[in-house]
Amino acid sequence: MYFAALLARTEVGWEASDTDLDDVETLSDLTDLAREATTDDDTVLAYIEQEDTWFGIVRVDGEDDPRIYVSDAAAAARSSYGEMLLTDELLGRTPEDDDVLADLDLDGTEEGEPYREDQDDDTYDSGDPADQAGAGPLGDGGLLADLGVGEGELRALRPGDALGEIAEVLGASEVLEAVR
Repeated sequence: MYFAALLARTEVGWEASDTDLDDVETLSDLTDLAREATTDDDTVLAYIEQEDTWFGIVRVDGEDDPRIYVSDAAAAARSSYGEMLLTDELLGRTPEDDDVLADLDLDGTEEGEPYREDQDDDTYDSGDPADQAGAGPLGDGGLLADLGVGEGELRALRPGDALGEIAEVLGASEVLEAVR
């Protein structure tokens, strides 16, 4: 079960809305949805949480590139919405890496030997995004620093409580409660 909400800063304060992610397939779609939540180039925070397992925040400031933070990258990689947040850039790889590797005849062993079940797993890359995204937080831990939530505070937040605590710091608790 997912929960998703948008917090948009306006001239009169923050506005909150829960949002349906059924039509959101990519980070670009989520960014567009966030930009539609404000009439100006104000800050919008898109918040996604899955069953108190992980949460992600995408900050959109006008036409700037979105900034992303994910509380547990390995857990997020196992979900469709989380996987959308784990971009190549966030994972530290370039799209060209996949193209170059696809052209090579690599099977994870030296000299083309087949992979054996008893082989040390450190020499074999399953291609699973969860294996590529380490456990723990990933992304821009400072994306809320100018709003009053520093990197240390953000990393200390737990799924289930994070959005409420962030909204409290922003002064948006009341508008958030209206959509929950």
